[in-house]
Amino acid sequence: MTWMIRDVPKDIRPRERLLSSGPESLADHELLAILLRTGTKEESVLQLAHRLLQCFEGLRLLKDATVEEITSIKGIGTTKAIQILAAIELGRRIHSLGSHDRYVIRSPEDGAKYVMEDMRFLSQEHFVAIYLNTKNQVIHRKTIFIGSLNASIVHPREVFKEAIKRSAASIICVHNHPSGDPTPSREDIDVTKRLAECGRIIGIELLDHLIIGDQKFVSLKEKGYV
Repeated sequence: MTWMIRDVPKDIRPRERLLSSGPESLADHELLAILLRTGTKEESVLQLAHRLLQCFEGLRLLKDATVEEITSIKGIGTTKAIQILAAIELGRRIHSLGSHDRYVIRSPEDGAKYVMEDMRFLSQEHFVAIYLNTKNQVIHRKTIFIGSLNASIVHPREVFKEAIKRSAASIICVHNHPSGDPTPSREDIDVTKRLAECGRIIGIELLDHLIIGDQKFVSLKEKGYV
């Protein structure tokens, strides 16, 4: 019989522990066990993962291992080796994403340029929040709502919940007018004022609210509403 993760007692299963306590709570061999999924007839997947790390003296040597080197370990076939190398490469690529790759928004023009091609032809209104760090670099972008803008629907809670989660220093809100005319409506202005006030209370500044039309935009900050 091949040992699988389900054969491990529930209270120490890596997947369950990851769900309950987060990936950072798992040891290196437990994370590897999730990738490996199955052990061998002689040892559980956790034991196999632990032995694999021992053979490479930890992650430092494993990160540079080849398929041939990994498959030389008893119990590790080509499929498992490929899964490990794919995960290592993903981690390497994420680590290499430097802050210089992030888009910087220093003006309404920068913000409009960031979303114009994505939003100018949308047939429905999309309300999007752009989350920035202290250097005005974009750290996240999220569509909050799709449909006609309404103060009762675009709730500040949904906008700022993501800002708090991402540790954002400030936000820029954007929505499009499918008509192509970015002239702000009374509803647009009311939503902007409400978000700006909430931002002041929370301590996360609303830098601007941009309305996107067809190759043109309006900044409600420049209009004096932020």
